[in-house]
Amino acid sequence: MSEKNYKWHQVAESEAELPFATNGIAVVEVKGKKICITKQQEEWFGFAFKCPHAGGIMADGYIDAIGNVVCPLHRYKFSIKNGRNTSGEGYYLKTFPIKTTEAGIFVGLEESSLFGWL
Repeated sequence: MSEKNYKWHQVAESEAELPFATNGIAVVEVKGKKICITKQQEEWFGFAFKCPHAGGIMADGYIDAIGNVVCPLHRYKFSIKNGRNTSGEGYYLKTFPIKTTEAGIFVGLEESSLFGWL
């Protein structure tokens, strides 16, 4: 299995620059794509802006006690670590790697494949 190649995009110079809502989720835009970011127990996670089930805005949901993001529409739950649906409906939420360096906070987008898909 081949490793994924990412192009890293800076979204902030520091955590203080990120627009976190009271639910602990920030929304950033990278190459015209909205991405949700959260920090849980000193670890950073990125995930899709919209729920794969019915398009609910994931930034309007919340992170539960065990680290799932919960969609505000139908309460479907997804692991912020890998995007797996943990409430049993069988959907998958796209996740994005986040890295922090002295220069700031970066979101990784997969480099385009043969057909230009992400």
